[in-house]
Amino acid sequence: MRLTEYVSFDAVGLAELIAGGEVTPGEVETAAREAERAVGPRINAVVETWPADDAPAPGSAPLAGVPFLIKDIAVAMAGRRMELGSRLAAGHVPGADSALMRRFRRAGLVTFGRTATPELAYGITTEPVVHGPTRNPWDPGRSAGGSSGGAGAAVAAGVVPLAHATDAAGSIRIPAACNGLFGLKPTRGLISVGPFFDEIFNGLAVHGALSRTVRDSAVLLDLVRGPEPGDPYVAPEPARPYAWEVTRDPGALRIGVLPHAWGGRRTTAPVAAALARTVSLLESLGHRVTEAEVALGVGWEEFLLASVRQWTAQLAVQIDELAAATGRPVDATTLEPPTLAGYRHGRKVTGTEFVTALGMRNRVARSLARSFDAYDVLLTPTLPELPVPLGTYAEGVAELDGPGWLDRLFDRSPFTAAFNVAGTPAMSVPVVADAGTGLPVGMQFAAGYGREGRLFRLAGQLERAAPWSGRTPAVWAGDPAVR
Repeated sequence: MRLTEYVSFDAVGLAELIAGGEVTPGEVETAAREAERAVGPRINAVVETWPADDAPAPGSAPLAGVPFLIKDIAVAMAGRRMELGSRLAAGHVPGADSALMRRFRRAGLVTFGRTATPELAYGITTEPVVHGPTRNPWDPGRSAGGSSGGAGAAVAAGVVPLAHATDAAGSIRIPAACNGLFGLKPTRGLISVGPFFDEIFNGLAVHGALSRTVRDSAVLLDLVRGPEPGDPYVAPEPARPYAWEVTRDPGALRIGVLPHAWGGRRTTAPVAAALARTVSLLESLGHRVTEAEVALGVGWEEFLLASVRQWTAQLAVQIDELAAATGRPVDATTLEPPTLAGYRHGRKVTGTEFVTALGMRNRVARSLARSFDAYDVLLTPTLPELPVPLGTYAEGVAELDGPGWLDRLFDRSPFTAAFNVAGTPAMSVPVVADAGTGLPVGMQFAAGYGREGRLFRLAGQLERAAPWSGRTPAVWAGDPAVR
């Protein structure tokens, strides 16, 4: 299989070729590895590859033989390193598959490597000390986003058609926006995070994927959704398969637009222009789009304070467990400055402060839930600005304390975290590109609890009306010039 052929198919298309006997799983895997070698030095998205397990028989599973990458955090693959982008966890090898890894195997995916993440996924740009920066395939001088930045860059550059990702405050949607991909954060509890991370960040964090086509994400979600025994959160069963929803018309939706974020962060001109073009497209498709005022349920300062307490306390527990397991010290030799500052702050959070922060989560969830009485879908920019130059987040970082680092992250990504707190699904869709630079601009659509079907219908309609698959980045495995 030629590389130019490989990159022209999504995961579903590759699985169909394999099932039909037109190519073998080995030929497809070889093409994926060739793609990684071609673009890897330019984007630094994949931190390790390994000999893949034997591929399942063609047609034996819905995605049998499709190459796949997992993020270097939160999903455990027996016998393969999971180092969380950190020197503290260097050499860590899980002894067993996590629940989600077992489901990836049953789906037929051939996992041959792991993608980069910022240290402990504690950032929205992927520039860890241990592996170096992941570069945006559209402009290698810019960030690929985070914390699933390695996954986003690898999919955008054509290494794999879809890849595993996680999202605790935007970490699926932010790389989707930066890299011109589709990324959906599912409802809390729709995909099990057990057994090793049962309640990571108190339900803020979820698993998902990044893909170049909507149907790939829908098919994968159909295959991996559902609880495991003992899961603390369980989402409603969908009425129909998500892959079916992608092909159906969403009808005329009531869409509320938030052009500017909670907390007063203003959307930059290029993104505001992209939002206006998206609104025009939605109106041409028959949707009723109006500017909305959506109450967060708490003031922004209270939201930020509660988030700091929740995040840093959880971080401190995770770091203490890693240090105990590895025998390494918790200091500047093992942790980067923002992570170490967050750890030190988290160790000071009291039990009553932590419980109060959980109360904030409940108020935000109920307030946003009421918004979906008035609107079927909420629309915001995924990010208020274009992908930032590498190094932007590192400026003056040594002087920031734990709250200061999270304030920086939430200021530059003010639209995404609220939907993690509420537990509702939200997706970033690469509807348009910036007219001046050609860089992708993601638009975030959110719906009520368990309403992934509605989002997939809308995403499928947008993909048909304004196809993005023909847009390829400067670093693209299908381009002979990169090889």
